Amino acid sequence: MTTGESYTQIRFTLTDGVGVITLNRPDRLNSFTEVMHTELARALDTLQAHAGLRGLVITGAGRGFCAGQDLSERKPADDGSRRDLSLMLEKCYRPLITRLRALPVPVVCVMNGVAAGAGASLVLACDVVFAVQSARFVQAFSKIGLLPDAGGTWFLPRLVGSARAMGAALFGESVSATDAQAWGLIWRVVPDDALDATLSDITATLAAGPTRAYAATKAALHASSGNTLAQQFDLECQLQRELGYTDDYVEGMRAFAEKRPPAFTGT
Repeated sequence: MTTGESYTQIRFTLTDGVGVITLNRPDRLNSFTEVMHTELARALDTLQAHAGLRGLVITGAGRGFCAGQDLSERKPADDGSRRDLSLMLEKCYRPLITRLRALPVPVVCVMNGVAAGAGASLVLACDVVFAVQSARFVQAFSKIGLLPDAGGTWFLPRLVGSARAMGAALFGESVSATDAQAWGLIWRVVPDDALDATLSDITATLAAGPTRAYAATKAALHASSGNTLAQQFDLECQLQRELGYTDDYVEGMRAFAEKRPPAFTGT
């Protein structure tokens, strides 16, 4: 179903517990504005309040995923005065990225084109990323005298290592979808003409999947980089104990024994 709320710079649907957010400023390569951030926050409010939430898919309209910040909202003033760029990071980007990471369901990005600047950081904040063959990443901040932000300096080295992260950040060179997959930056490259089918497959998979197991997996993997092995074992024990009491575990075991696909309910 399409939500009853009105959106102008994103499209948002919620069907079978799976939300789909489409960044919708195709004439500006879906670049971020304050209005878009406000609408994204409203969509996330709806998702977080939905008791049967099972996943979120993020994609873009048109030929690009997201070109980053719309620089027309951040250009220097005509009188030569300077602008505090940290204010928008604190007001808009920090809440968006941290909420996506904390959302207790898989957040899947389907990259339909270029992701640049903060748009690339948005991609990296997602749990799993599919990209069409023609998509590419550009950390273009150095081209305008800035450093990667919106969490970019945190995500990049953890995903691809310090050498590749430093090169991409310093020189702002484009990274193809194929190289991004080889680097471990994304999960899978799909043909451009398979974009719609990929979106459909992902939403169907999330809607039918073991929601609590997905949530526990996301929590454990995100926690691992800050834990010792002993702490991670403790977390695995805690989460596995909880999952062992779920209906989905019982159904999964029955389906395995009966050699049939499981019918998970998310409980």
